[in-house]
Amino acid sequence: MDWKALLKSRGYLLSDGAWGTELAKLGMKPGEVAERWNLDHPDRVEKVARAYVRAGSDILLTNTFGANAFKLAKVGLSVQAAELSRRGVEISKRAAGKKALVFASVGPTGELMAPLGDKRESDFIACFAEQISACIGGGADGIVLETLTDLGEALAALQAARSICRLPVVVSMTFDRTAKGYATMMGVTPQKAAAVLGAADADLVGANCGAGIDQMIEVARAMRQATRLPLWIKPNAGLPQLVDGRTVFRETPEAMAAKVEALFEAGANIIGGCCGSTPDHIRQIAAAAEKAKDTALRASQEILKTL
Repeated sequence: MDWKALLKSRGYLLSDGAWGTELAKLGMKPGEVAERWNLDHPDRVEKVARAYVRAGSDILLTNTFGANAFKLAKVGLSVQAAELSRRGVEISKRAAGKKALVFASVGPTGELMAPLGDKRESDFIACFAEQISACIGGGADGIVLETLTDLGEALAALQAARSICRLPVVVSMTFDRTAKGYATMMGVTPQKAAAVLGAADADLVGANCGAGIDQMIEVARAMRQATRLPLWIKPNAGLPQLVDGRTVFRETPEAMAAKVEALFEAGANIIGGCCGSTPDHIRQIAAAAEKAKDTALRASQEILKTL
């Protein structure tokens, strides 16, 4: 399966939805390390992966978002970073079969780079390289560096990936709406992220988490102004709300699907869902995307020519 050829022919690709929400439905308790389930409950992790393949995902992610040594050190699991990453990819590959590509999920470390923190750029590169190497060992077809807010960390992760492989690499950041427009919590605008990451040799750039589809349409439009790379966009199922001590996402599959054409018009090429989204969200987004494929092709015809 060639992601570029498929994207050129259809004008869009479909990724998956949230993992944590689905694992919680299968018994994962608050505070549990999701990635540990790759060893303890691989059958349940695979059940989530298979649900997204059945829903129509062309690109399936992995239960490896927090499987880096820096983050796992906080729960005494840093020595298992490589094993948890490799096993997570293997589970998704088994579920995907020949129906979907598997892009390994690599999230932020939870640390700050000097001078704000005590970690050097080289420390970040080594940490990401360990995880990405393990993901490649598990058979990953690509890498998604996601939910990043610090451009320095994003560049370190990208450098780590490029030092190891030539697989497709997505760099996806998380933006919030501010009084001056959209920016990450570290002050990086969508336009700056797209331009800098594109110049640093990312294959795709984009945004995930932090916002619902209405806000993501605006973020996609801003990023499209600054890059000719394909855009990867994964909105939450609405903005999070606290109800009886629980975080809930109220945007229905129908509501998200109704905005798919607008997301294509804004420049998105690979779409899916983030927090709160489910296989049903992806299923209905897939149906809406198929109906809007002419819009996707028309809106991105110049971008697709460059692939």
